[in-house]
Amino acid sequence: MSEHRGVKSPARPTALLLLAALTLTACAPMPVPAVPPSATITPTPTRTPTPTPTPDPLAGMSLDDKVGQMFMVGTSVDGADATTLAAVADDHIGGIFLHGRSDAATETIAGLVGQFTAAAGAGRPDLWVATDQEGGTVQVLSGPGFDGIPSAVEQAQQTDAQLRASAATWSGQLAAAGVTVNLAPVADIVTSPETAASNPPIGELAREYGYDGATVAAKAGAFAAGMRDGGVLPTLKHFPGLGHVDDNTDYSTGVTDEVVTPDGPDIGVYRTMLSQGPAVVMLSTADYALIDPGVPAAFSSAVVGVLRDGVGFDGVVTCDDLSAADQVGQYSPADRATLAVDAGVDLLLVSADPSVYPEMRDAVRSRAQTDPAFAAKVDAAATRILTQKASMP
Repeated sequence: MSEHRGVKSPARPTALLLLAALTLTACAPMPVPAVPPSATITPTPTRTPTPTPTPDPLAGMSLDDKVGQMFMVGTSVDGADATTLAAVADDHIGGIFLHGRSDAATETIAGLVGQFTAAAGAGRPDLWVATDQEGGTVQVLSGPGFDGIPSAVEQAQQTDAQLRASAATWSGQLAAAGVTVNLAPVADIVTSPETAASNPPIGELAREYGYDGATVAAKAGAFAAGMRDGGVLPTLKHFPGLGHVDDNTDYSTGVTDEVVTPDGPDIGVYRTMLSQGPAVVMLSTADYALIDPGVPAAFSSAVVGVLRDGVGFDGVVTCDDLSAADQVGQYSPADRATLAVDAGVDLLLVSADPSVYPEMRDAVRSRAQTDPAFAAKVDAAATRILTQKASMP
């Protein structure tokens, strides 16, 4: 007998129908309210990544360190000059310049360079090691491991591709000896083959690549590209042009150019070549009558302005030797250094006579301590030098 016998059962069909209705209602999608036509939907903002700050190349550097970077001091290729070695070890100068002529082998030159790089010490900016390896009469290193390089006039007979390949070989030979900067190629336009002999610094020595802007830019540009290919930074010289003067600034005073203009073909060579890759630009010490009369280019803010503003170059500017050139001999070593920095020169070349370096260094440092505008130029110069060094392989 069932325990539910005699108890009346509820209405099951009705309860089940009600439950099913409720279940279907719960599963039905909720109506989405309509968006009024006037409403504005604000998109989720996109997060912009925070840019990584560019490191300050001068961070942690003293004034002495910054001034040191602004000097490239010479040493004989036959042995380490004591003044230059001390300048590397104590003042952390930006570079050294191997001057003279040597028939020593690659290993010997590398050993000489090694004395300076060891003196520079670890944790310091790289020490630039420079020389003059143009070819022809201007070739410092010519011993075993260094090819004999033809003059620029002869180099220009090669196709651009051949010359670039040749220069890459010469560059590799320099790099194997520890040289990182070549003060070449010459980018000067000599007026004509007939007048070359009357241009002592360039034409008389067959240092020109040609007699018009297009040829010089192509051939000197090929040489510069080859230098970069081999791991050596080229230097274009002698801005704004030294191919029209009739005296040599190394041995004469009052050397004046009366041809070069701020927007002429001599300047155009640099505009073309500097668009092709990194390089240092060297100023001459001649006067330029049509740009800044009576002022050596290395001391002329107007000449530097043509390079910076006219050509648009913001790299390292150096200058021809300030230590022994007769053209600047009327100025004291201290004045040569401060005038060059005031004009906008970044790297002061003290190649032939390193004994004047301490006076030049002291003058730049002293002026920077008392003249904020001058100190700003020191900062800008050191920044350009360190930035260029950091970008090299």
